[in-house]
Amino acid sequence: MFRLKWLVVMVGALLLSSCAWFPSVKEPPYQLVKTWGGKGGTPGLFNEPTGVAVSKSEVFVSDSRNGRIQVFDLDGNFQRLLGDAGTGKLERPMNLVVANGELYVADYFNDVIQVYTRQGQFVRAIGKPGAGPGEFNAPGGVAVASNGDLFIADFYNQRIQQLDAKGGFIRQWGTSGETGVWAGEFNYPTDVAIAPDGTRYVADGYNDRVQVFSPNGDFSHKWGGPLAMNIFGSFNGWFATVTGLSVGPQGNIFVADFYNDRVQKFTPEGKFLNAFGIPAQGPTHTAIAVAVTEDGTVFVADYANHQIQKWQPSE
Repeated sequence: MFRLKWLVVMVGALLLSSCAWFPSVKEPPYQLVKTWGGKGGTPGLFNEPTGVAVSKSEVFVSDSRNGRIQVFDLDGNFQRLLGDAGTGKLERPMNLVVANGELYVADYFNDVIQVYTRQGQFVRAIGKPGAGPGEFNAPGGVAVASNGDLFIADFYNQRIQQLDAKGGFIRQWGTSGETGVWAGEFNYPTDVAIAPDGTRYVADGYNDRVQVFSPNGDFSHKWGGPLAMNIFGSFNGWFATVTGLSVGPQGNIFVADFYNDRVQKFTPEGKFLNAFGIPAQGPTHTAIAVAVTEDGTVFVADYANHQIQKWQPSE
């Protein structure tokens, strides 16, 4: 009887853990509305897009290998270019964000954050190459708080930096130049997103997880595979390299799951809700960055197919 009781307990524990580690889809599927782009250098075409951001009426795309940002309306009609010449010329733009009427671009090869007006005029560059406070080694993503503070995923420096609006160093999370799997440690972080309440979400790229920090900067929670400790996979709620984040209109978190060719959607607490994407047809992968509009439309930078995907939730 004693052995039977423990067997029942063990089986029950396994079932509970399987529910947590292999969750089912909780929502109707997302529908692919359209794609636009293709490989090339003329306006409207891309060479490995790596970032996407939205305003109320426009979509901004990091056209990385072409060294520029392309701007479209919400239906994919080309509007203008920026960052492709002169002061503020981009080398390899990555994740980007529109905030306070300006466009902030993580410039991976220039090791700075480039700032432009939404119309394309260069405003300023923040940071410089290096490993010291306020310096970057291949920044992958940037988020802007309501007070103007910047949060930057400092990729090769293995940290998240917080700077004031003028670029003054405030603090960092992670140990410079050192990877780790514990809470508050990073393995090539790629992006940061901030919820309206100030909660910070970090794409901990090669740890295959999302880490969450409270508005005052304390570690809150993490998710992605068993224990969220660098265990990758293609199951619901698991990741294989996290490359971009976006906070949706209801506070849900959309995560670009690059090597799994999909976007996954979660509650702010990390509970899996949905997944959608276009499978890759070759050696490279598709969903590298994601942005969500106020009505819930999702735009995805499709790296492998040199295009933008537009998705909407089913009615």
